[in-house]
Amino acid sequence: MNDKVEPKTLPGFMELNPNDQVKFDQMKETIAKSYERFGFLPLDTPVIEYSEVLLAKAGGETEKQIYRFKKGDTDLSLRFDLTVPLAKYVAANHNELAFPFKRYQIGKVYRGEKAQQGRYREFYQCDIDIIGDGSLSVINDAQIPSIIYNTFKELGFDNFTICINNRKILNGLFSSLNLSEFATDILRIIDKIEKIGVEAVRGELETLGISKDSIETIINFVLIDGNVDEKLSALNELGIENSLYNEGVNELSSVVEYIRLLGVPEGFFNVDLKIARGLDYYTGTVYETFLNDFRKLGSVCSGGRFDNLAEYYTDKKLPGVGISIGLTRLFYQLNQMNAIKATRTSISDVLVIPMSQEDVAESLKVASKLREEKINTDIFFEDAKMKKKMKYADKWNIPFVVIIGEEERKSSLYTLKDMESGEQRKLTIDELVKFIKL
Repeated sequence: MNDKVEPKTLPGFMELNPNDQVKFDQMKETIAKSYERFGFLPLDTPVIEYSEVLLAKAGGETEKQIYRFKKGDTDLSLRFDLTVPLAKYVAANHNELAFPFKRYQIGKVYRGEKAQQGRYREFYQCDIDIIGDGSLSVINDAQIPSIIYNTFKELGFDNFTICINNRKILNGLFSSLNLSEFATDILRIIDKIEKIGVEAVRGELETLGISKDSIETIINFVLIDGNVDEKLSALNELGIENSLYNEGVNELSSVVEYIRLLGVPEGFFNVDLKIARGLDYYTGTVYETFLNDFRKLGSVCSGGRFDNLAEYYTDKKLPGVGISIGLTRLFYQLNQMNAIKATRTSISDVLVIPMSQEDVAESLKVASKLREEKINTDIFFEDAKMKKKMKYADKWNIPFVVIIGEEERKSSLYTLKDMESGEQRKLTIDELVKFIKL
C-alpha cells in the first residue's frame, strides 16, 4: 500500500528555487530601501483580520475573491490588499501618529481569483501611502512620481514612463456633457482603452445609451496628443466651463511643476488622459507606470489620490495619495524574459572546500575569519569527489571557491578559484579577504 502524499503546491501560489529567490529578495530589498530614502516608515499589518473590518468597504468581485473562514465563532478573512489594513491602522492609532503619516508596507495579499500564468492568488504588494489629517498638499502628489522614478532606476530600468492624469478633469468633462450619472461606468470603460482599443471602447459607451456626439467628444478628449506642456495647453484652451474640470487642470499643472522641481527627467513622465484607474476609490491624481521595453506587461506601478482613507472606520477626514507595485507578477514576467538585472545571484560569496578530513579544522578557521570580515561563507563538509564539490558551487552560483589541502595548510597560502573565469591563485588569508571584497 502506497501511503505517500504527492508533494504538490496549490495553483496560484509561487515557489521559487533558491537562486531565483535571491533575485526576488534583492528586488524587494531595493524597493524597501528606495521607499525609506524618501522618509517612509515601515508597517506590517496582520495577514488575518476580522471579516467585519476587512469587508467594511468591499463588495462585488472583491468580496467574491476574499478568503474567508471561521475559527470557532470568529469570522475571519485574509487581507486582499494593503490599503484597507492601513485604513484600519490609521483610524485605530490616529492619536499616536504624526501627520502627514508616510508608511510603506511590503507583504503578501490573497485573492481567490482564477489562477493564470503570471497571476497569483498569493502575491507580494509593495505599497507607499501619504496620509493627511484633514488636508494633504498636492505637492505630495508630485513626490510620488519622484519615488517611482528613483525606485525603478534603482531596480536597473532605464526606459519607462510614469503616466499621470487627474480624475477631476475627466469627471468635470462628463459633468459638462451632462453625463455625471454615467461617470463611474465611463471611467471603467476608458481605463480599458489600451487593452481593447478605441472601437471596442466606442461600442461599450454606446451600450450605456450615450449619444454619438458625446462619445466622440470623450474619445477625442482622452486621445489628445503632444508633449506634457502641449497637453496642458490643450486642456486650458478647450474652454470647458466646469469648476471641477478647472480644479483638476490646475492640480495637474501644479503636479507637473513640482515633478520637474523634484528632478524627474522629462522623458520619464507624461500626461496621459486615457489613464482613469477605473476604481471608485480615486478622486484626484492617478498614476500608471509602463516599462517601455515590456509594454505588454501593462502597468507595473499604479495608484492615485483618495479623499478619505478611513471613512468606514472614523469620522475624521484622512485624505491620502499612494501607489502599489505588484512585485510577484512583475518578478515572474521579467524573470521569464531574463530581464532581471540582479547584482548578485547567490547568498554565499565563497565556498570553502577541505580536500580531506585532515583539512577540516583549517577550513573552519578560514571560514570563521571570512565571516568576521562580513563575507558570506559556506563550507562543503561531505566526503565527495572534487567534481561534485565544484558542481555544488556552480549550482548555487557561488562566485569563489577556496580549496584547502595539505599544501595550503602547511604554507598558509590558500587556493582561490574564480568560478566564472576559472582562474586560480594562491593567497594569504588577508589577501583572500581583500580579493573577495573587491
